Amino acid sequence: MSDNASNSLMYEGSNYFRMRLILSLLSGKPLTITRIRHDDVNPGLNEAEVNVVRLIDKITNGSHIHVNETGTELNFQPGLLVGGKVHHKCSTQRGIGYYLEVLLCVGPFCKYPLDVTLRGATNHKMDLSVEAIRAASVPILSKFFLLENEVELKVVKRALNPNADGEVAFKCPISRKLKPVQITKQGKVKRIRGVAYTTKVSPALGHRMVFEAKRILMQCIPDVYINVDHSKGTKTGSSPGFGVHLVAETTEGVFFVAEAMSPPASPGVDPVIPEDLGREAAMKLLEEIHNGGCVSSCSQALVILLMALGEKDVSKYTVGPLTPYSIQQLRHLMDCFSLKFQLDLVSGDSAEEDLDFGSSKVGLTCIGVGMRNISKRVL
Repeated sequence: MSDNASNSLMYEGSNYFRMRLILSLLSGKPLTITRIRHDDVNPGLNEAEVNVVRLIDKITNGSHIHVNETGTELNFQPGLLVGGKVHHKCSTQRGIGYYLEVLLCVGPFCKYPLDVTLRGATNHKMDLSVEAIRAASVPILSKFFLLENEVELKVVKRALNPNADGEVAFKCPISRKLKPVQITKQGKVKRIRGVAYTTKVSPALGHRMVFEAKRILMQCIPDVYINVDHSKGTKTGSSPGFGVHLVAETTEGVFFVAEAMSPPASPGVDPVIPEDLGREAAMKLLEEIHNGGCVSSCSQALVILLMALGEKDVSKYTVGPLTPYSIQQLRHLMDCFSLKFQLDLVSGDSAEEDLDFGSSKVGLTCIGVGMRNISKRVL
């Protein structure tokens, strides 16, 4: 919650750690988090959380960070978002997607365009893959920002845990302000694309995943194409693994994503069958389509944040059932910006017939706080 007396943000616990850092950076309010895993066997911040704080320190100027001896309390005084060229080694506890989600939120508000090279696990069981972020989250920025150039996100070297020696290049231009959006039409799925990737294993595993995923999806739509990406040589890491990533595109330019991957090879862990992964990814994608909305569930929180930071005008967005992370995002925005969203249950009618199927949709409406990038140079 927000402390009005000192105009600072104060929270307890380790949940929603990145969200709180992002809101502190964008609002300029100091942040204090206490009782971080104070009852755990390993108390305090974990390696990945410390690592993301170091990344934030690299892209800012004047940030003051203080962590107590046990790591159970963090005091963060946000500085100026500078951006620029950054190289960062990510923690193996989380994937590169864990860090990319932070950069996507703050990148357009930096003084200089971001040019970041991240090294770590490009695909991780706990986080979105780079492909999922590129398909679901990157297009959202172009809907809200008037960007001079395109956002670039490229996998230079694919790698999995435990060695996690992959590399990703991310470039994000800057923008002066956000524009209000009115996106309420979902459209119908017109095609499904995907990538089945394999590293340090037989390429035949990729074809087996493709066959099973297509067997399920082609019962719903004929336009299904899944490519097999077998990384080898210098373009792959040293850890074996495989997985599949699927994207469904609608007639209104909405993308739904789903993915599944093998667990890291370790003693006591049973090997996974490629057909099971193909089936899991296909069923997850069908569930995303069933939930519907104008954004994939993994990018709901990004949409909510950008709506809140937009111009002082009405923004509307239709989404599927709110995820727990999105619900907490709404609460944090109330703490940070005293901003409330209007939530409406959206049902199909003559104007929006494409919403009259699947799960109930939620209509998000708010008036933005008018966030401006004061650091952007104006010619």
